[in-house]
Amino acid sequence: MSFTPEQVAAAHKANLETLFGLTTKAFEGVEKLVELNMQVVKTTLAENVDHAKKALSVRDAQELLALQVSLIQPVAEKAVAYGRHVYEIATDTQSEFSRVAEAQLAESSRNVQTLVDNFAKNAPAGSESTVAIVKSAISAANNAYESVQKATKQAVEIAESNFQAAASAATNAAQQASATAARTAGKKAASV
Repeated sequence: MSFTPEQVAAAHKANLETLFGLTTKAFEGVEKLVELNMQVVKTTLAENVDHAKKALSVRDAQELLALQVSLIQPVAEKAVAYGRHVYEIATDTQSEFSRVAEAQLAESSRNVQTLVDNFAKNAPAGSESTVAIVKSAISAANNAYESVQKATKQAVEIAESNFQAAASAATNAAQQASATAARTAGKKAASV
């Protein structure tokens, strides 16, 4: 089977469109990260100014300690939220790349199968065993790819689950640390 110039041009055009689509998706991911980071910087600057004003208006050490304790949990929660946003952006971008790769592989597999089928139709007598071996090898490769793909999806699901569990644990730890610090600050203030 030979390819016509039109088929080659169409294949190149499709590959370029895929490349441009992936490049666009990658830039969208970077753009989302930049926007997220800019928002974090703006918010952090505004909060730092507010915290500095509050720190300058405290009258004693207990009040300063209470102020510091009140900041522990929100900072930890914001760090966890930031991590979640970054993870979502990365996951979204990776999902698009995976989808395109799967589509490209399926298309390539169909093309190879068509090529083998056309070869089998025009093959000389006695080459049936060779054609059967090639078809078997293609089938085995496709099955192996599907197995790897399923295992990868399961690994991604486990990683997502672990990320969510770690985020929840971090939030809980921040809440406990904040509560412990508040109790300690309260005890110190009561003993003074």
